[in-house]
Amino acid sequence: MIDWRAIDTVLLDMDGTLLDLHFDSHFWLEHLPRRYVELHRLDEATQEEVRTRIIREQGTLNWYSLAYWSRELGVDVVALKREVQHLIGLRSDALDFLRWLKAAHPRVVLATNADRPSLELKLSLTGLEEYLDAIVSSADVGVPKEEQAFWFALQEVEPFDPQRTLFIDDNPAVLESAREFGIRHLLGIKQPNSRRPEKELEEFIALDRFASILPGNLPPAAAGEAPAVGEEKEKGAHG
Repeated sequence: MIDWRAIDTVLLDMDGTLLDLHFDSHFWLEHLPRRYVELHRLDEATQEEVRTRIIREQGTLNWYSLAYWSRELGVDVVALKREVQHLIGLRSDALDFLRWLKAAHPRVVLATNADRPSLELKLSLTGLEEYLDAIVSSADVGVPKEEQAFWFALQEVEPFDPQRTLFIDDNPAVLESAREFGIRHLLGIKQPNSRRPEKELEEFIALDRFASILPGNLPPAAAGEAPAVGEEKEKGAHG
């Protein structure tokens, strides 16, 4: 599926791609509305109003901004996230994939809509930073990945050749934006949230496991032992 000799840069989304989206879905649609009602001593029916209010901002910087929601709802969103931080976790073989990338050395950049407070929480709990060459948040550049301006801004701070770049993201709107910019190699995610059914992407190939795009279609346990990009694996080296 991927000719790794043609890849110099790998851009990776975080939530729903490297990390299980269950945490975010649970927090924004269940935990935050419930705690908002409890903290402000409101009727439980208000929870649905909060969900509607949150979803209305989808695809904007506000949607991803913890500071924005703290102001809007009058609660400490970071503190509330910490209440359920035990739900933050890596997707299936994401760590094996990151280990392989580190050994294979394309440049690996986290291109995320998560803001810095969210990144601080998740990176400290997952150790993702060890496998990344750079991290660029949409909050840093002032526009979300859904907009073309993000990709121009990303290229300014982290130069990459779109024709020699692989981008993996679970959001079809973001993938479409990346395609419009000219990124050649695009992949989606079949099951961003481990607690919800798989989804099919009409316009993009979707992965269920990262191992499926590694040289020789390695099983996850062997992924961290792969050779550098462009080198052939010795036949039978991993059974």
